[in-house]
Amino acid sequence: MAETGASPLPSTPPARSPLFRAEQFVWLNARVLEQRLFAHHFLHGSPDAVEAALDAYRNEDGGYGHALEPDLRGPVSQPLHTAHALRVLDAIGRCGGQRVERVCRYLTAISTADGALPAIHPSQRGYPAAPFVPVVDDPPSDLLATGPVVGLLHRNEVWHAWLFRATDFCWQAVESLEKSHPYEVEAAVAFLDSAPDRSRAEAAADRLGRLVREQRLAALDPERLDAFPVASGYAPGEHHFPHDFARTPESLARAWFTDDEMARSLDHLAAEQQDDGGWPIRWRQWAPAPALEARSLVTIEALRTLRAYGRYVG
Repeated sequence: MAETGASPLPSTPPARSPLFRAEQFVWLNARVLEQRLFAHHFLHGSPDAVEAALDAYRNEDGGYGHALEPDLRGPVSQPLHTAHALRVLDAIGRCGGQRVERVCRYLTAISTADGALPAIHPSQRGYPAAPFVPVVDDPPSDLLATGPVVGLLHRNEVWHAWLFRATDFCWQAVESLEKSHPYEVEAAVAFLDSAPDRSRAEAAADRLGRLVREQRLAALDPERLDAFPVASGYAPGEHHFPHDFARTPESLARAWFTDDEMARSLDHLAAEQQDDGGWPIRWRQWAPAPALEARSLVTIEALRTLRAYGRYVG
């Protein structure tokens, strides 16, 4: 029995903000690059520090490797790593100059016969990679790899000879889509949101939005997920939501969804933050390190999306 007059036990501390909890997750689990990115986005950190961390992944050929994209391990440059690097440079306002000129030379060197990018270059063979990204000897051009890269370069007003044929490939691929899946649609949106021909992009996005709704590629009601199919080859429960397609209100994909649908989607995103402060990954997990590294990436992306829509995360 406690002594009479003893000090009372302290009350439970108030719940910490989502941003504070995410910060603790990042400091505990993230790579240096994601720690620097988090600090840049939310703690007024320097873009110089982000760029210095990104340089550790850059190779002599102008591309990026070393598991920058966590599901591809090993040192060799890959299109998906390089797309990731461009996203980082775009986020810190450094997507230009000599660093991007080197990237474009790398993209030219590894392009397929039609001037676009394969999802996985054969140089990945012999290094660990997720089982859902098979390595083949003569890979075809892929919108998933090409669309985001072309979009980012146009967004930053980069002009290089490589872009001409790659842009033509993206237009043809996007405008001919009939049966698609969420990741391909996300790549198409990344291209359309920054394509220079805005009227053509708006028309293509309108058509793509109808396809998304007709094929139920976006889970419009998080409370009724059984009503929305998971794409073939995806992990069980690997649904995609309106916020996955329209990551900012300015995206062309925002017009695909009603205000109520977007509000439910953002509510669901906010509620996905886990007890450790991080957000989960929904795709198939195949090894511990890639899964943990990816969680820091999706945590930062979730916070940026919520902030872009005016949701308080501080």
